[in-house]
Amino acid sequence: MTSTITPPPSVRKDRRRSPHSLGTDRAPRPSALYVLPAVLFFAAFAALPVIGVAVLSFTSWNGLGEPKPIGFENWQRLLTDDTVLSATWTTVLLTVLCWATQTPLALALGVWAAGPQRNRAVLSSIFFLPLLLSSAAIALLWKSILDPNFGLASTLGRYVGFPDGNIIGHPQGALLAIVLTASWQFVPFHALLYQAGARNIPRVLYDAAVIDGVTRWKAIRHITLPQLRNTIITSSTLMIVGSLTYFETILLLTNGGPGDATYVLPFLMYMEGFRQYEMGFAATIATVLVVLGTVLSLLIVRFSGFGRMRSTLEGL
Repeated sequence: MTSTITPPPSVRKDRRRSPHSLGTDRAPRPSALYVLPAVLFFAAFAALPVIGVAVLSFTSWNGLGEPKPIGFENWQRLLTDDTVLSATWTTVLLTVLCWATQTPLALALGVWAAGPQRNRAVLSSIFFLPLLLSSAAIALLWKSILDPNFGLASTLGRYVGFPDGNIIGHPQGALLAIVLTASWQFVPFHALLYQAGARNIPRVLYDAAVIDGVTRWKAIRHITLPQLRNTIITSSTLMIVGSLTYFETILLLTNGGPGDATYVLPFLMYMEGFRQYEMGFAATIATVLVVLGTVLSLLIVRFSGFGRMRSTLEGL
């Protein structure tokens, strides 16, 4: 004769409970108060200033007195002003050149810095020194280096197509000087992103590739680059949107010259607002920059698949 032991009612109730609901009756319910500080911070330092600039773009204001509403005059001027069109093209060109230059350099430096080679830590510290300097200090440093009279440009200029050494005195040379300066400043930051991403790649993938006889370059192509996909998208987004805010480097290095060859939208906004005292038109340019940066970020997230954020380690 077998006996049946009947569990207490509380145990039977726990058995019928879904494993996904265990502990949910004891967990505190999230409150909207948790996100209130972040919402207030975003509203005070992001949303309200952007709205204020957008409203100011429909006015005429010299920085003193009361802004005068003028409707869409600033926006009509934006679409017909030759200087704005030229600055827009220069901004796009500078963004493309910076991305095309900084991405391979940062990727190579970051993957190298994640390796086990000797003196890696010491050399990495040297390579990352520009992160400690301000944009103004870096611009002044390179302006001295590129000085046609006393800098290295007076000697090296002839080897890069500028026999007189006046690199920043030529339109193409000035633009390339900005790309060089910006790359020297920001490549270390993006290299840190790639270094962190490369260190998260499982070593077993490379071990399996060695067993299969895969060469180093094929391993980089088929293992390293796919595993760094999300990092590449993140770095590219920061790089492209950041290129829309270059100002102090251009102001101190070329001052928009020669002529208006290095006028970009942020620099033109400064000139219109603080040199011509046309704050309304400067606000119009600022609004365009905000919209352009937002649209570019959304497009990168949308078409790269980054929004799904699927882990590259899935299945391992």
